[in-house]
Order: sequence, then C-alpha cells, then structure tokens
Amino acid sequence: MDKRQTVETFRERLSQLIERAAVSRSQFAARAGLDRSTLSQLMSPNNVRLPRAETIARIATRHSVSVDWLLGLSQEDQVATDIVPQLVIEPDASRPADERLALWHEQARGYKVRYVPATLPDQLKIDEVITYETGLLDEAAAAAWRDVAHEHIAHAAGEASEIEVCLPIQSFEVFACGQGVWSGLDAGKRHQQLIHMADELEQNYPAYRCFLFDGRERFSVPYTVFGPQRAAIYVGDMYFVFNSTEHIRVLTGHFDDLIRHARVQPNDCPGKLRDLARYAV
Repeated sequence: MDKRQTVETFRERLSQLIERAAVSRSQFAARAGLDRSTLSQLMSPNNVRLPRAETIARIATRHSVSVDWLLGLSQEDQVATDIVPQLVIEPDASRPADERLALWHEQARGYKVRYVPATLPDQLKIDEVITYETGLLDEAAAAAWRDVAHEHIAHAAGEASEIEVCLPIQSFEVFACGQGVWSGLDAGKRHQQLIHMADELEQNYPAYRCFLFDGRERFSVPYTVFGPQRAAIYVGDMYFVFNSTEHIRVLTGHFDDLIRHARVQPNDCPGKLRDLARYAV
C-alpha cells in the first residue's frame, strides 16, 4: 500500500467513524481536538496528507479502534482483535541480497525509509568492500548484493520514495584511516570507496540523503524503519522486527532526533567524504 492508498483508506475509515458516532462533523472534530476546517480538509478527495500521529492516535483512542485499522494496516477495527504480532524475530540476517529486505523495501515503496547502518550504508558499498567486510563472498556474490542495494536507491528516485541515512561521523573517519575492522583493507580501496560514496550521494540527492551525527553526543544501534509498515533492528545474525504502530513511532522519533543533532547535513556529506579520502593513503 502506497502513501496515496493509505490516505484514501484513512479517509474512508474516518468517514465510517463519523457515521458510527452519529454526530455532526463539527461535534466529531471537537471531540478529536480538530478544527472543523481541518476535518473538512481530511475528508476532501483532493487531500493527499495524513494528520499528525498524535491526532490519529487520539481519534483511535476516542472511538476504540486501532491506529493500524485507521491506516489500513489491519482489517480488524477493534483494538483487542488486532492480532498482528508486535515483535517477530527473523533469523539468518547475515545473508547478502536478503529476500526479506528486498520485500520490506518493496512494501515501503512510496514512503520514507529511515536507515541507521551497522558500518557503512549498504547501498553505497563497492564490491571489494562488501567482499572484505563479510570475508565470505566472492566477487560475483558481492556484485549481486550491490545490485540489490542499488535497486533500493532506484526505487527512492523513481517512486516518490525517500531514503534517509544517519550514522556517526566516526564511522567514516575510522574507515578512512583504516582502523579497527578496516585495518586489513587496502588504502586504495578505501579511497575508492569514499569517492564512490561522495559521487553516489551527489547523484541521488535528494531522494537519498545522508546525515552524520557525532558519536560522542548520540548513540544508535543499527535499524531501519520501512515507512509505517515495520521497523527492523539488526542484531548480528538476526532481525528484531516490530509491526506495531507504537514501536514504529518510537523508532521514527529516535531517528528524527539523530537528524536534529546531525553535525553534517546531506548537502555537505559529499565534501566531507572527499576530505576524508585524503587520509586513505
């Protein structure tokens, strides 16, 4: 379901709630903490935006329905009968070109994907870095992984989607200097990788945006929020996948906080990476 379909579903189900409540639109708006004009806008067939999350939650609570039902993520309108598991543990998360990731990105088409990588952003890695990092892949497998990652960027550029990436500046600094896990990677490959990332960020902006925060000020585990459908926390060889609206909302808020405290904005990221490339010698 894309964003437009979600808005349409929300409008249809909001109309059902107004009908059930057997009150005027003015009364319904007042109970939901909305202006009459705002409610009219939400009910308009020309509207393409959802209200704020707090408003959706307030409407759901007031009328004893689930937020997921309002957004079309559940067919059961009662909170008690919404049986979508809140947490699913997905094993075998270390495989390249993971079919689940491809499916989750496909299902999030039309929405914003928020991504905190474990090391460098997967979508921007060159084959040699993928091969080195896993220590298990041959060049052909690394190329397959790269192709899948680039499809995610292509979706963002061509389907009104967005991908936002946020990670510590130190992740790139350690990589540039060949420290830690990168100590065995040839300096030439590290230089090539940094220049490649800078070029890709410029080419795919604004559909693909990268923010850098200071790891001394903020911390995050690696995770991805796939629009309103799900959020997945990466835990080594498994994913913790959250499907509840509340969990997704909290992780989205955490990500937005990282962005608010970012020291390097997307338009400055390519220049930062090219500066760091000088250390990869």
